[in-house]
Amino acid sequence: MSKILTDRTAIRQWAEARAGSPVVMEAPDGTGTRTVVQLAFGQEALNTGESQYQDRPGGFELVSWDDWFAALEAEGLAIRVSDDEAGGSEAEYDFVPREEA
Repeated sequence: MSKILTDRTAIRQWAEARAGSPVVMEAPDGTGTRTVVQLAFGQEALNTGESQYQDRPGGFELVSWDDWFAALEAEGLAIRVSDDEAGGSEAEYDFVPREEA
């Protein structure tokens, strides 16, 4: 079973319970660029000290939760997650249009 989350606190708690970190990438969209939001899992080593915001492989960059939520909302997205307890597979989420919430 799954549920759709739009509340910032609920999304952050879900991600952090699975060692998720907010990342974004600027991608060309034909007329300029758009921000691609994603969650990176198992990156605790990058989340300490000065390395928290360094560039990540593949063009994704660790960002603050506030910046990530701003990009998520600007793209009109919500996150659909599994109802499984923390520790479930991090792959059990996807982004959906906010109007589906």
